[in-house]
Amino acid sequence: MKIFAIGDLHLSFDNRIQKPMDVFGQSWEDHEVRLKENWLKKVEDEDIVIIPGDISWGLKLEEALEDLKWISALPGTKVFVRGNHDLWWQSVGKINKLYPNMVFLQNNCYMAGDLAIAGSRGWVCPGSEDFDEQDEKIYKRELLRLEMSLKEAKDKGAKDIICALHYPPTNDKKQPSGFTKLMEDYGVKTCIYGHLHGKDGFKNGLKKVLNGVEYSLVSLDYLDCDPVEIRRDI
Repeated sequence: MKIFAIGDLHLSFDNRIQKPMDVFGQSWEDHEVRLKENWLKKVEDEDIVIIPGDISWGLKLEEALEDLKWISALPGTKVFVRGNHDLWWQSVGKINKLYPNMVFLQNNCYMAGDLAIAGSRGWVCPGSEDFDEQDEKIYKRELLRLEMSLKEAKDKGAKDIICALHYPPTNDKKQPSGFTKLMEDYGVKTCIYGHLHGKDGFKNGLKKVLNGVEYSLVSLDYLDCDPVEIRRDI
């Protein structure tokens, strides 16, 4: 079994949602076609694909269903965390009943043997430009959500933890945060995240090993629509 990751699919197959992604540049032209082609080349049914947020442009669940159905039809078990644009994600209990090969994380983790996939949406970190009191409240709430997910992983005996966030775990200065501290405290070895787009955005993400945690940006345009393998033979 192998584990892949790719975030920020930004799908909009429902006719009620008009969100053509090619307005954001050549890297987004026919992105869903290229994603499917690359996915089918490398992902097997026994594999896992982590998708850290911004899954569908749907505003309500019924507007996201075509996108979720499309993802479900692809090989592998898919594990999701919520992105800032996933407004359709309201009842995690309801969406976890939709497809047996799709798992939506919220305050919990997913176990694959003795490896756990934990995570949360995350938020902008202190030290970011225009970080205000409202950001502080959401940031602290997301820290609590992430810790609940990591604690469940430890309680279930995880020997290895992959952490999935939608937002980068640091500010654009790549300074340590509550997210990086939690991951270090819980022995996370790998952190993947999305949210950052375009050359100006890519440079703001931490992409190295820091204090024993390997940080990787996996937004769709950064990966050129090609899921990246982050583990194998677990």
